[in-house]
Amino acid sequence: MPLLSPAISSLARMRQWRIDGWRGHPLDTQREVLQNLATSAQYTEFGRKYGFNRLYNIRDFKKAVPVHEYNDLKPYIERCMNGEQNLLWNSPIAWFAKSSGTSGDKSKFIPISEESLEDCHYKAAKDVLTMYYQYNPDSTMLTGKGLVLGGSHNINAVNEEAQFGDLSAVLLQNSPFWGHWLRTPELSIALMDDWETKLEKIAAQTIGENVTSVSGVPTWTLVLFKRVLEITGKQSIAEVWPGLELYMHGGVSFTPYKEQFEQLIGKKINYLETYNASEGFFGAQEIPGDDGLLLFTDHGIFMEFMPVSEYGSADPQTIGLRDVELGTNYAPVISTNGGLWRYLLGDTIQFVSKDPFKIIVSGRIRHFINAFGEEVIIDNTDKAIRMAGMKTGAVVNDYTAAPIYFSNEGNGGHEWLIEFEKEPEDLAAFTEALDQSLQSINSDYEAKRHKDIALRLPVVHALSKGFFIEWLHHKGKLGGQHKVPRLSNDRKLLEDILAFYNEQHQSRSVVSTTN
Repeated sequence: MPLLSPAISSLARMRQWRIDGWRGHPLDTQREVLQNLATSAQYTEFGRKYGFNRLYNIRDFKKAVPVHEYNDLKPYIERCMNGEQNLLWNSPIAWFAKSSGTSGDKSKFIPISEESLEDCHYKAAKDVLTMYYQYNPDSTMLTGKGLVLGGSHNINAVNEEAQFGDLSAVLLQNSPFWGHWLRTPELSIALMDDWETKLEKIAAQTIGENVTSVSGVPTWTLVLFKRVLEITGKQSIAEVWPGLELYMHGGVSFTPYKEQFEQLIGKKINYLETYNASEGFFGAQEIPGDDGLLLFTDHGIFMEFMPVSEYGSADPQTIGLRDVELGTNYAPVISTNGGLWRYLLGDTIQFVSKDPFKIIVSGRIRHFINAFGEEVIIDNTDKAIRMAGMKTGAVVNDYTAAPIYFSNEGNGGHEWLIEFEKEPEDLAAFTEALDQSLQSINSDYEAKRHKDIALRLPVVHALSKGFFIEWLHHKGKLGGQHKVPRLSNDRKLLEDILAFYNEQHQSRSVVSTTN
């Protein structure tokens, strides 16, 4: 290990010229990616159906192949899981990444090919490491271990030749042998299905390690950090792992969590966001602390961008990188070296730079509130929550929000369920700050709030600490990539959560504010 880490570090630094190539020529790179994808899959069942051997440019491809959602490709995927091959992709599919998408959705099974492992996920991980060293040349990260807090890694046999599990399980199971030397905890713990037991074992095993980086979803990483401090009796994570220099995160906005991380860690470290999903590795912060994620254009994924207004139309239109505009919400449509073709990913993104192409993840295409034309997205509410916390001294663990519909009792509004790590002294003042912050961020919301004509002051419920973990446990979604959907355009989820809260906390009164 002592000799291996410097060698890997040197190799990582030498990769920069490859990144410079696709970073500097993204349009040409994407055309080449699509050509390689169509050529590889032309003799699959899907490729023959849509005449891949006759597609010579992007225009022909878009004209021939419709935009697909998961259910459109599901019949192919189910046949592949039952042992058929050469359906969506030309090389054997032996793994499927199980993805729930959100806490309320049914499971999806995303096909993972050898190419998607090597040329997408692992290649992107190497590029992230290279970019980090580019801007941190004195880093000693690889002299220690990376603590990987993945999902509930239950590997399930599908048939004799294929298995499925969380993406992190698939990546762990297929990573090169030397990768295990640079990571903690040991594989048997990382692959445990019982999330609560696994957290205990991770804490116990890693306390004595030289942990220099941590990666995982913020919610569960905070749970682990707090447990580590309880076990050790230390005041900060820096006392437990003095070599810690990097936290890598993704899946949800880090904005509401950063203050808690800084307090718990107790020293300045780097924070680096990645955009990695079961369907592919799409980007990462080129510079720690930068607002945008560098879009990965040479990793086996051809990308189109659908204006959100096109969602639901019979023939949704997409555009390429050349035509994207800054600050506009797009839904990525991807074609991959795992056999997803013009697949609607489900996220929404915005471009914050076109030279190079950098994005932010603004939400989910189904996760927004637009009951009154206010067009509130997750990026808006994450920022408003952070601003309100800074104004009132509150610290938020998690939240969800939904509309209040017009009724005989009054006009519409938004209802929030918020779990505080540190409650505000005055919940009414927090509500006012949240409302004002959201108005400053979103002009449509501000217009609807003018003189309470369309929207009244939000209703905010403060939930007991740890409640959302209880609810996820109740739903069988504890751990890993599972998270609370933050916005809904109807009240079904919010009322389900409130009903569970009242059932579990009958002896406690829900603190709320109304106008």
